[in-house]
Amino acid sequence: MAAGAADPSRSGRPPHEGERSIGELFAAASADLSALVHDEIALAKAEIRADVKRGVSGGVSLTVAGVVALASIPMLSFAAAYGLQALGLTLGWSFLIVGGAYLLLAALLGLLSLRSFKKIQKPERTIAGAQATAEVLKNARPRPATKEEIDRALGRIP
Repeated sequence: MAAGAADPSRSGRPPHEGERSIGELFAAASADLSALVHDEIALAKAEIRADVKRGVSGGVSLTVAGVVALASIPMLSFAAAYGLQALGLTLGWSFLIVGGAYLLLAALLGLLSLRSFKKIQKPERTIAGAQATAEVLKNARPRPATKEEIDRALGRIP
């Protein structure tokens, strides 16, 4: 096989020194596209990481609210109810007041966790970048490069 037959250029001549073949140009374009995709993935990770931290914070608050509401009710309810009875209330009213106070505390902690969850946002920049890339790739039409485009890419024409 002759050296010119291995070169996919139109003229069939071997490439000049420093000149890249069509295959090398295609490989460079593929590498650039791959780098773009990797950069968009890195951007998505960075944006999502902040929202995940907020979500974890809200989840921890919600978990603490549940633990406080469930674990402290029996012990503290009895102590508070008997303390209110010692102040002159009947035992029934004492337990009702204590139960209402714990429900109020659980509602307050639940609202705090809801506030943390509402701060979570969509990764707007990542979505916009991915849509822009998809639009460019959708409109790209494969066509042979002209001699002038090849010469410009190789630096022969300023």
